[in-house]
Amino acid sequence: PVYWLGKDTLRVSAALFAENRRRLCNGLKAKDGVVRQSVVVLQGGEQKQRYCTDTDVLFRQESFFHWAFGVTEPDCYGAIDVDSGKSILFVPKLPESYATWMGEIFPKEHFKAKYAVDEVQYACDIMKHVKPGQKEYEMESLFQHYCYTKGGMRHTSYTCICGTGNNSSTLHYGHAGAPNDKTITGGDMCCFEMHAPPGTGSLFDMGGEYYCYSSDITCSFPANGKFTPDQRAIYEAVLKSSRTVMAAIKPGVKWTDMHRMADRVHLEELVKIGILNGNVEDMLKVHMGSVFMPHGLGHLLGIDGVERVDEPGLKSLRMGRLVQERMVLTVEPGIYFINHLLDQALANPAQSCFINNQVLARFRGFGGVRIEDDIAVTADGIELLTCVPRTVEEIEAFMADTGKPFSPVASSDKC
Repeated sequence: PVYWLGKDTLRVSAALFAENRRRLCNGLKAKDGVVRQSVVVLQGGEQKQRYCTDTDVLFRQESFFHWAFGVTEPDCYGAIDVDSGKSILFVPKLPESYATWMGEIFPKEHFKAKYAVDEVQYACDIMKHVKPGQKEYEMESLFQHYCYTKGGMRHTSYTCICGTGNNSSTLHYGHAGAPNDKTITGGDMCCFEMHAPPGTGSLFDMGGEYYCYSSDITCSFPANGKFTPDQRAIYEAVLKSSRTVMAAIKPGVKWTDMHRMADRVHLEELVKIGILNGNVEDMLKVHMGSVFMPHGLGHLLGIDGVERVDEPGLKSLRMGRLVQERMVLTVEPGIYFINHLLDQALANPAQSCFINNQVLARFRGFGGVRIEDDIAVTADGIELLTCVPRTVEEIEAFMADTGKPFSPVASSDKC
């Protein structure tokens, strides 16, 4: 690849920048104190507009970034593995409207060939970073870096939750006693939540706060990018309850009824899986739903609702009001396999009669699945504010980097 503007202008080979990266890596490896597996991360220049107009200020690439990558486009990042010299270019994922105003949107392969780098990824893709062998806190740090550099969010909404494997069943994981320090393994189910204004493109259950505003999104996915049959069964049970509840939400409904609806769907699906046996209505009478979802269905965003119901599961529901138009709420059903809750249920004759302990044993250590979306209540339903991969197929395609688009629209017309 060569940079050339034609006629008598100079030709500059992309090999120059590859040589610069090689020299950088060799220089760093020769220095004392540079540990193995070090990575150089560089941020390119940002495109700015003239005051409050949509007219771009003439862009000039940041010099150090240009020296290492030779990239002319704005809003890019680059990473160089010091040990191997491998180069990764991160380019912005442009909206469809860009093609109307600015021209053709090129695929990642275009940039890989143009700049002769080893790999190209989209700068907003933080789920694809999860790989077996990494630490949970590495995912936390990626999220914090992205929120601050791209969103100006200095604060987190609360301590970051970054649970994988069995840790994903700990609802407030990430505290000082369990500081996101587990090594991620290939079979782990990851349950990450993010609290960042919609549109930041992050996919973690952690909290970025901008001007005292937060959103609250949770994604659950397998670390190796492929669901096992058991992971798929639990995930799709939670997704079904999420979409069932969303289809029912409208002004005037009771939020406690929405929570009970989610419980009912969970129990029906757990019967299909074989973990539970018996009549679901009888299970609801003895609060079987709270064994698998001990937290509330969701809460208001921006303010809190203090009315509580003194029932298992519902006592943790932070919004006991009637749903009203213009409310902004989270919908966050989940199914978890928490050993002490399972043991309590097995010791309770009113609940243990519904449990197939042989099948349940297979899910001990599974962790949990939570799917959390943000919604705005409209006059006759909801507007879904979350845009992340949600179905099993979308998640697997996204993590495999197939380029297949995903839809933010839920299964109900109201969503």
